[in-house]
Amino acid sequence: MADAATPKSAPVINVARAGGIMMASLFLSRVLGIVREMIINWKFGQSAMTDAYRTAFQVPDFLFYLLSAGALSQAFIPVFSEYFHTDRPRDAWAVFSSVATICGTFILGFIVVCWVAAVPVAHYLAPNASPDQVQLIARMSRILVPTQFAFIVGGLLMGTLYARQVFSIPGLGPNIYNLGIIFGATLLSQLLVIPVAGMTWGALVGAYLGSLIIPLIVIRRMGMEFRPNFSLQHPGVRKVFRLMAPIIFGLSLPSVFPVITRYFGNYYATGTISALENMNQLMQAPLGIFGQSLAIAVLPALSQFFAEGNMDKYRDQLVSTVRTCIFLAAPFVAMFLVFSEPIVRMLFEHGRFTAADTARTAPAVAMAGIGIIGWCLQPVMMRGFFAVQRTLPPVLLGSTCTILYATTCYCAVRYQWPPLALPLAGSICAILMSLAMIILIQKYVGALKLRPVAITLGKSLIASAIGGAFLFAVKSVMPAASSSGGRIGNALLTLFILICFGWVYYFAAKFLAMPETDYLSRALNRRNKAATPPAE
Repeated sequence: MADAATPKSAPVINVARAGGIMMASLFLSRVLGIVREMIINWKFGQSAMTDAYRTAFQVPDFLFYLLSAGALSQAFIPVFSEYFHTDRPRDAWAVFSSVATICGTFILGFIVVCWVAAVPVAHYLAPNASPDQVQLIARMSRILVPTQFAFIVGGLLMGTLYARQVFSIPGLGPNIYNLGIIFGATLLSQLLVIPVAGMTWGALVGAYLGSLIIPLIVIRRMGMEFRPNFSLQHPGVRKVFRLMAPIIFGLSLPSVFPVITRYFGNYYATGTISALENMNQLMQAPLGIFGQSLAIAVLPALSQFFAEGNMDKYRDQLVSTVRTCIFLAAPFVAMFLVFSEPIVRMLFEHGRFTAADTARTAPAVAMAGIGIIGWCLQPVMMRGFFAVQRTLPPVLLGSTCTILYATTCYCAVRYQWPPLALPLAGSICAILMSLAMIILIQKYVGALKLRPVAITLGKSLIASAIGGAFLFAVKSVMPAASSSGGRIGNALLTLFILICFGWVYYFAAKFLAMPETDYLSRALNRRNKAATPPAE
């Protein structure tokens, strides 16, 4: 256990409340993300220009996934929480100051290197691109790379807010970022010689506003104590970097999955990268709304239980979060497997996005759906390791699965397998990785109660199968029923069917006596009581 002083009965984080806040903010983020993709597809379609735009994100995204989404948010929060919740706030802010100074300086150096090497890096990332396309990728990369300073330093700022049980402000960051890209696509693109570059300028503005400026204002009002410091003398600083090292040098599958997928997508026909990116955006919806939100919400609580030495509460909380994650993710397996084509058509088939683009994207979404539960469980289990300050084991597992995925992608290109092999391989690797982490974590935290987890998984899959059968039956008659409805009519019909599917899943789960349905049942009962007039 961490060498902490006895805490003054620190208030335990309400994971359900925190998870609700994060789900709401990440739900809005994913909705805006899908709206963003709808606008991009409507305005630019799936073309060489959009392939170049998405490839330009490779270098900045890779650094963001490794540091901001990995080391800083996972290694910093447990250490900051350990000091803050054991009545040592000065130590907590000393760690923050040193880590922020060192990481901020490092990222500035990285930005300079990327500016200088933008053209050769672009050529490496898009080996089959034309010289003009390489120049376009390099130009947009130079605009995007400075966003990483906002993400990296902003990740630390948000980490302090999470540790202090403030979840609403960090939730604004992704939403403002998406709004920035939407602003770039709709307005800035009309002012530039290269319209697609407008989205990169929008991303730059959104990143600084949402991830750096707003959190900084809030933390300063809460009493931030920042003093620039390059010193590594504080034991907490050394601990953060010791925990960061495995993450930085590891290759976590969710972190680099989009990067690997985009790279190997270059070896397929034009538009494949954009199709795979649209697939990834749809997959990221349940992953972000349920997997990442629950993971973000549970990390401070698990870290606090570990700092206090209360491992029984730690194990109960982890199992409860895993069960909730499975229950929420399971319906997307059926939804994406059975109904991917109508979903893609409803969201993207507008403007320059054609029926051929839908035919290219929908099967990839179905293959990604196979691994949705694994994808959503991974961030939760990763936080379970990080909360007990064990970063090396999950990173080794993630690196192994990443190598397996990259090898499969190489074979797909080498032996000319269809592009569907890429998302299918990712799904299989995600499932294997989550199972391995559930088994391995018990070595460090003690035996988990896995029987309730298995029951939740089985019942959730049964309820999903019932919902899937409903979607299959509706889909078989849908073309005839919607042939004269037009695009808007078909989109509304698809949305109505998905809402009905959600209720079918809920009632099937309730029939199977799943306790995870109790939350919605209580919410519905409160609404009914509120709507019922008092008796006279």
